[in-house]
Amino acid sequence: MDNNKRQFDFWYAVNNTELITAPSSRLETFGDTVVNYYLVCELMDSVDQVRVREGHLKALKPAIITPQSLGQMDVGDLGEEAQQYAEWLAEHANELRILQYGFTLQKQELKEYVVTDHIDNVLDRVKSEVAAKDDPLSAILTGVDTPWEVCLMKLMVELVQNSARGNIQDLKQQSLSMKQTLADNINQAFLDASRDSGRINGLADMLKQNGLWEKYEDRFFALVKASGHQG
Repeated sequence: MDNNKRQFDFWYAVNNTELITAPSSRLETFGDTVVNYYLVCELMDSVDQVRVREGHLKALKPAIITPQSLGQMDVGDLGEEAQQYAEWLAEHANELRILQYGFTLQKQELKEYVVTDHIDNVLDRVKSEVAAKDDPLSAILTGVDTPWEVCLMKLMVELVQNSARGNIQDLKQQSLSMKQTLADNINQAFLDASRDSGRINGLADMLKQNGLWEKYEDRFFALVKASGHQG
């Protein structure tokens, strides 16, 4: 398949994918998230023939923002059109908050069947079935039968965009908490070393291992001088 044809196919799929019911829970910040999807598609060139696909879509936990991870996306086994869509997203990373921490997609197909009925009727039945399960991580969408994998890609794009603000706040809060914990540990290590000069070398190692030697250097040498410690 030539590049222009693939590009047409993925944009056709993107433009014709609609999220009918979104998960009520956002994507996890510190763990993987499994979304249970229900994709309803009309078959091409067939009247009242509707395919329903059910499966799991796994989004791996977002990584802390780094320049290297900006725009990196691994679409796993979602196909060539989905990969091309990912490449387009990567090229426009500055316009999409989703790409600030990248993600990996893995799909697992569980069930697929074709129904002879109008798509609205099929969609109503799927909605009723999903509502009865009361699953906070279920998603119903309509899309195209080929390439249907791009529909899943767009689903995850929307879910990550909706979750991004909360995820980033969680990551920032975790980072602040870790920094505070480290600062508390260092203060305790200074106190311990002031009471026991045998711990001064261990304090020096802690500062160097955490890249904080220059920040605490004056305080450290003041402690050494006060203790009369010989390194």
